[in-house]
Amino acid sequence: MPKENKIRILYVQPGKYPEERIIDNTLKAYQSLVYGDIESVAPWRTNVRVVCNQEGKLNGMPPNRLLGDYDILMGSFFICGLRNGNFISLTDEQFKRYEKLYHDPIIFTDTPLGIYPMKATPEQYNHMGVHR
Repeated sequence: MPKENKIRILYVQPGKYPEERIIDNTLKAYQSLVYGDIESVAPWRTNVRVVCNQEGKLNGMPPNRLLGDYDILMGSFFICGLRNGNFISLTDEQFKRYEKLYHDPIIFTDTPLGIYPMKATPEQYNHMGVHR
C-alpha cells in the first residue's frame, strides 16, 4: 500500500483542547508541529504513535499531558496511526478514543509528594499563568 500524502492526526498543545489536523506526511511537517526533532513513542499495544519533541524535557518545554502512569509529555505533540513503519491517518475510532483521553488541559503543580496533575479548561490554564 502506498504512503499517504496527507494524514489525519490529533494535535495536542499545552493548555488547549486537542484538535484534528490534516497534515503533509513529511518529516518537515512533523517537526514544525513539535518544534524540533521528533520522537515516536508507542505507549499502547495498538498501531498508534505519540509523536513529540525528542528533547522537550531538555529544552524546558512546558508540561502538556500525562503519558500513562509513568511520564509527562512536554510541549506540543500529535497522535497518528502506524502501518508498516509509516505514519498513517487515525481511524474515527482511534480519533475519538485519544481525543477523549487527552481532552482536558492539565496543570501540573508541585507538592511535597511530587508533581500532581489537575484537569483544567484552557481559561483556567491561562489564568494560572502556566503557559511559557
